[in-house]
Amino acid sequence: QVQLVESGGGLVQAGGSLRLSCAASGRTFSANMGWFRQAPGKEREFVAVTVWSGDITYYADSVKGRFTISRDNAKNTVYLQMNSLKPEDTAVYYCAASRKIGIARMESEYAYWGQGTQVTVSS
Repeated sequence: QVQLVESGGGLVQAGGSLRLSCAASGRTFSANMGWFRQAPGKEREFVAVTVWSGDITYYADSVKGRFTISRDNAKNTVYLQMNSLKPEDTAVYYCAASRKIGIARMESEYAYWGQGTQVTVSS
């Protein structure tokens, strides 16, 4: 089992930045660590993923160039640096862990999920 706890969400003005953290405990080896988000009235969507080594990342087109995912395996923590935030980035952000070998971009590929952290971007 892997337990994931997100932190770092909050309220920020458009154009601002936030950094989300996801601390993992338990059986923490995961080939993929990803971030998803769910806006009100919408389905949960993929945001970003990094493989175990951290040298391969993949982003949704909507956040590419603005968000950066990284991981510190010594601390069992993955981060999502979010810059140039827009009101449409408002959502609950979830951290997830997958044992898939290769990039995992689908919800069904992730076995472990955090409880989510709210990010609200005001215009």
